[in-house]
Amino acid sequence: MSSEPGGGGGDLQTPPTGEPLAADSTAYAPSVAERLEIYQRAGGIVTPVITAVFAFFMGGMVVLATGHNPWKVYQGIFTGSGLNWFFHVGHHSITVPFTSHHVWFPWNTSIQSNAAYNLQQTLILTTTLILTGLAVAFAFRCGLFNIGGQGQYLIGVITGIWIGTTFPHLARGPHILLAIAVASACGAAWAAIAGFLKATTGAHEVITTIMLNWIAYWIGSYLFGQGGPLQNSTNPSVPVSDSVVNSAKLPVFWGNAALQGLHIGFFIALGALVAFWFVLNRTTLGYEVRAVGFNPEAARYGGISVARNYIVAMAIAGGFAGLAGVLDMLGYQYRFGVLDVQTSQLGFIGIAVALLGRNKAVGVALSALLFASLLYGTSSRSIDQTVLKPELAGNLTLMIQALVLLFVGADVLIMALWQARRRVLPRRLKPSPPASETA
Repeated sequence: MSSEPGGGGGDLQTPPTGEPLAADSTAYAPSVAERLEIYQRAGGIVTPVITAVFAFFMGGMVVLATGHNPWKVYQGIFTGSGLNWFFHVGHHSITVPFTSHHVWFPWNTSIQSNAAYNLQQTLILTTTLILTGLAVAFAFRCGLFNIGGQGQYLIGVITGIWIGTTFPHLARGPHILLAIAVASACGAAWAAIAGFLKATTGAHEVITTIMLNWIAYWIGSYLFGQGGPLQNSTNPSVPVSDSVVNSAKLPVFWGNAALQGLHIGFFIALGALVAFWFVLNRTTLGYEVRAVGFNPEAARYGGISVARNYIVAMAIAGGFAGLAGVLDMLGYQYRFGVLDVQTSQLGFIGIAVALLGRNKAVGVALSALLFASLLYGTSSRSIDQTVLKPELAGNLTLMIQALVLLFVGADVLIMALWQARRRVLPRRLKPSPPASETA
């Protein structure tokens, strides 16, 4: 029989020392870094859940420090977002949807008459955040940090308002399709500027997209400002646009159209999620984008055009953000003003959505729903002011967003520090050679 390691027969394998391994040897225990890597690979589920739990826990501690009850505050957000619509809630029990089973529930939140309306508004916000989240996530998959989602969103808004107010005699279908197509194309072209500069001059996309955000900001302020080309034609003293005409408004499939019910843009956003997954995982373009994002030098060595993929990835990302802007105008806001330009943050929130969702389609969808629930659940329109004042609730939302961004990078930081320790420690512990050897 062979005496080499891995030889034939039933003999035990022998390590280089020649000593056989004991059959009852202690099982291998993975290191901290290896455990974190396992967590990261666990379907992208563990880290986002831990991140959200920590963020809400820390937010609750701050609420407690202000003298409020965190449990009641989160209950108020849950109810204000309309999520209680999914359950028939009695006294600390619910009927599971589509079944007759009753289970214990921590809050006694009886179904409210406006629960459906609150949920419609939450899902409208979810629609926008899905698309702005995809705008950040797609660029991330190519190794690009797209900070310009807000500017690309504003370009979609501007284009949507222009198309939606300029062609009143178009039929509804063509009018909506024209607005969506042009706004998405303009958002794509706007983001492609940053991709082009990255590909040709090496200009960092964070800097260029921030500059493009400011340019879009001032373009919007001019167009919707007093005397601007898109300013209200009937009231020149108000810096806001005209409302889009009826032929450009998206059909509402749930709720009252006069009260801004849930429009078909929700299904368009779901379709964008499917397209995002399909392009990245089932097309040559997606393979190249992921290869460039993983290692641009290796991708270039393999014959992939890194410059072209930078431009294309940013263009697709901008198309998602532009689509978010036009759907927001045609299905929800209908008009836009200088104050909206100054206060809108939906493009920036897309960064947190993408990071918490781990740049995956399902993760982005769930993360968008979470942030939309926070945004609408803490708004002055829905929050129970006896539980928490709206201005404090809004700050709670911002704080949770910041904590999510902080904790999302925690696992990466821990792994980096641990790996650095493993590189440095052996050098410190390495014994000095004997004096006889150095002589």
